[in-house]
Amino acid sequence: MKIAFEKLMTPNSEIVRNLNKWANDPLLVPLIRRSRNKADLEAQVLVTVDSLTKRLEHNFVYLIYVNDSCVGEMSFQIDSGLLHKKEPGTAWVGLSIGEAFARGKGLGMKAMDYLEKQIYDQGLRRIELGVFVFNTPAHNLYKKLGYQEIARNEAFTYWQGKMWPNICMEKYLK
Repeated sequence: MKIAFEKLMTPNSEIVRNLNKWANDPLLVPLIRRSRNKADLEAQVLVTVDSLTKRLEHNFVYLIYVNDSCVGEMSFQIDSGLLHKKEPGTAWVGLSIGEAFARGKGLGMKAMDYLEKQIYDQGLRRIELGVFVFNTPAHNLYKKLGYQEIARNEAFTYWQGKMWPNICMEKYLK
């Protein structure tokens, strides 16, 4: 399995098509997007070249490839409003393996290792992220990578007819 990571510089229709597919996949939506109710959970999201270009103004986005096929994306932003601890110089990260065939093969670990290096190279030494409590594979990955739980936001996201907590995690890079 040949794995590659590429910083997104210029969005195009093929990338947008992949992001729209993943952002609206009913199996992925509960894992990657906060929903306040059933309508949010079922809502379709539309990514456009313009909206992705605007996202790049405040986010570092990297595409994940397996055997030359785009299978996911990861990103970070500096001092995001999403941070639990408002510690300056913190990266808020997100990771999504969009293609089912690429999950469960260690790709998330490799992607996070790569992303942590990019963050470190930007001069940042702290990372924070959120993971929904029912996303056990992601939660286990982050724990294995050394992330520590710092808070829980109860009743944060809707799934399977009820509200679930979000786990806030952090890691200091050395």
